Amino acid sequence: MRFDVLTLFPELIDSHMDFSIMKRASEEGIIEVVTHNPRDYTIDKHKKVDDTPYGGGAGMVLMPQPYIDCYEGVNKTENSVTLMMTPQGEPFTDKIANELTQYNQIVILCGHYEGFDERIRDIIKPREISIGDFVLTGGELPALCVIDSVSRKIEGTLGKIESAEDDSFSDGLLEYPQYTKPRNYRGLEVPEVLLNGNHKLINEFRMEQKILRTKLKRPDLYEKWKNI
Repeated sequence: MRFDVLTLFPELIDSHMDFSIMKRASEEGIIEVVTHNPRDYTIDKHKKVDDTPYGGGAGMVLMPQPYIDCYEGVNKTENSVTLMMTPQGEPFTDKIANELTQYNQIVILCGHYEGFDERIRDIIKPREISIGDFVLTGGELPALCVIDSVSRKIEGTLGKIESAEDDSFSDGLLEYPQYTKPRNYRGLEVPEVLLNGNHKLINEFRMEQKILRTKLKRPDLYEKWKNI
């Protein structure tokens, strides 16, 4: 899987790839993350990529020329998809993350300031994605959320692909509670069922806990799961 990220702040993307699981996956060639800076494509001598909005209003709007030229300069595979990180996009879910693993390349546009000139949308026609009903200063953090979420579903990124299969949302429910050593910590015991080696009982216990936890913490998800 290759990720090509259009960003005015490539350091934000590159630094994330220097740690933990993402670093290992990158070093082993499971994923590749490449950044492209629209400033390198601007025809303005001052490297300007934004300007005041027509019609007035606060803030600055990202100009189409640097972003379109930068996007067209990215080598794309036949099996690629382009995303735009924006509060106006469809909510990012585990289902979408699974869909995105079917591509060989994901191109991601990161915005800033008051957002993109509408003609960037009109020409590129990206799939617009939002990570929540709130606004951030830029699209880099949302882009990293997508990269991280999709990458861990690619075989080889995690130690065992089963680690991703048991995650919250993988089956519409939240994950069951997890325990490790010691068996007793400040008077709190690990549930006995997890210690007896009976995998049938363990699986039943975990499923019960997933349902209970989802019902308590995310009743919206529980109702959706119940009606499937």
